Formats: sequence, structure tokens, C-alpha cells
Amino acid sequence: MRYLEDVKEGESLVGHYLCKQKQSLKSRAGKTYLSLKLQDKTAIVDAKVWELNHQIQSFEEGDFIKIDASVLTYQGEIQLNVKKIRKSQDGEFNPMDYIPCTDKDISTLYEQFTDYIKTLSNYYIKTLLENIFVKNIDIAEEFKKHSAAKAMHHNYMGGLLEHSLSVTQICDFMASRYKFVNRDILIASAMLHDIGKLWELSSFPDNEYTEDGQLIGHIVIGTELISEEAAKISDFPATLKMLLKHCIIGHHGEFEFGSPQLPKTIEAFILHCADNSDAKIKMFEDALQKNNTQGHWTGYQKILSRNVRDSEF
Repeated sequence: MRYLEDVKEGESLVGHYLCKQKQSLKSRAGKTYLSLKLQDKTAIVDAKVWELNHQIQSFEEGDFIKIDASVLTYQGEIQLNVKKIRKSQDGEFNPMDYIPCTDKDISTLYEQFTDYIKTLSNYYIKTLLENIFVKNIDIAEEFKKHSAAKAMHHNYMGGLLEHSLSVTQICDFMASRYKFVNRDILIASAMLHDIGKLWELSSFPDNEYTEDGQLIGHIVIGTELISEEAAKISDFPATLKMLLKHCIIGHHGEFEFGSPQLPKTIEAFILHCADNSDAKIKMFEDALQKNNTQGHWTGYQKILSRNVRDSEF
């Protein structure tokens, strides 16, 4: 198949793609058209259907569709002008071609992730993490394959695990370099900081915000999970539970980025820095990896609000 990340302006494109979003809109002249988002495992692109005629057959969001389109550029982004659409038939496509996935081994990542539990000394924290990530098979299996975001960073199968492990590794590195850091609290909060995304985002191929995600969000969902799981452990210290929940509540760092509280403990602040660093560096990595321009500059990256250069010289 022809992957969307490889298409270029001026080309024709015929192939099967997942219709991730479908909107019926009106132009300024009052003419109805369709605005689509089409996905494969490499990219999501905008597509427009300007002429609604007999060559545009019935389909819905979430369907796999065969398209005939021309490729153009609009405001610096690839866009498809679609002329023909029909629903794809069974056997015409491989669903795994439409699910982006980490290039790392998921079993190895999860083993590295859960091995951190063995390094902790606090009985209550170890028990809490073992109950969530080891004994709860449903959470463990979903955590391995879930994404960390809809679009911003690590937005692919295994992305949540990859991001959570990276944040935990950064926090482990930071824990030994500053005074007054409770390593057990920091490692636990790093492992748990985005666990609410299991309920905030639906599984692939949708990877869309759920109603819980829209109305509650992963920060609140994560703190509720900690309260529920701590309640199952006899005599779990109330202050310890509060400190863990504060790290989750503050990990976005600022009110305008969705944190109900600013980080007010050293562990919460380190977690915020680690989370922010891993997310932003991943955006740089993605921009450089997907760059197909000539020369050293990738072009303006909207998600980072800047142009990005490689380090070749």
C-alpha cells in the first residue's frame, strides 16, 4: 500500500485508508462538502470531497474506505482532494497497516517498567504498584498497547508504555542528584502519572477521547484510581496517598496546561520536568525523523511553534 507519510504534492493517490473523522460542512457559497481525516499507521491527513456525486458512495466514520484522490498542499500541510470513495471490502486491506505502533519490543519495555517496582523499599507503594501493574491483568494488557495521546506525542500503540518508562527513567536519574527527594514516591508517581489515559482515550484504531476523557480527564481519573487502590491496602497511610495524588495532580506543571494545582513538592516538580522533557523531545525526534525536505531545516513545526534543524554539519 501507499503510506500517507510518503505522498507528495501533485501526485495521484488510490488506496484504502481508515476514515478517522467525517464532517459535512458548507462553503462560503453555501455548497455542501465533506471534510475528512484519513489515517494509516504513518500519518493522519486532511481530505476534502468537494463534489458529492454518484462516485462518492455511502460510508461513516470508522469505516475503511477506498479513495481516488489528488494530493495538494494547503497552509504547508498535505491535503487530499478526493474524487471517488467506496467502502473497502474484507480482504482488501490489512488492519495492522492502519495502527501506528512503537518500533520497540513491548514485552521488553513492560519488563523494564515493572522491574522498577522491585527497587522500591516502601511496602505500601510496592503493594500499590504490584496490584495495579502486575496483578491486574486487564490494566497490564491495556497499558502495553495504549497510546499516550491523541496527537501530541507518543500517539501510537505502545506509546503510553514507552513514554511512562522514559519518564520513570528520567525521574530515577534525577532522584539521586538532589537532596530531600523521596525516590519511592517519585518513581511511583512517574509510573502512575498517565495511567488515567487508559480511560481518557479509546483503544486503536479510534484513539479518540471518551466521555470520561472529555468530562473528567486523565489527571482526575488517575488520582481516583490511586484512592481506590490504596483503599484496598490495609492501613495505607493517608499522607502518603495525598503526596502520590499531588504528584499526579501537578504533573502538567501549570494551571493553563490543565494542572489543578502547581507542583508543591520536589517530587511533583521533578515529575513535571521529566514528563514535559520527554514529550517535547519526542516532538523534536518525530519532526527530524519525518523530515523529507532538502537541507538541514524541517520547516515550521506547528506543534513546537518553531522551525527545527538537524545537527549535521
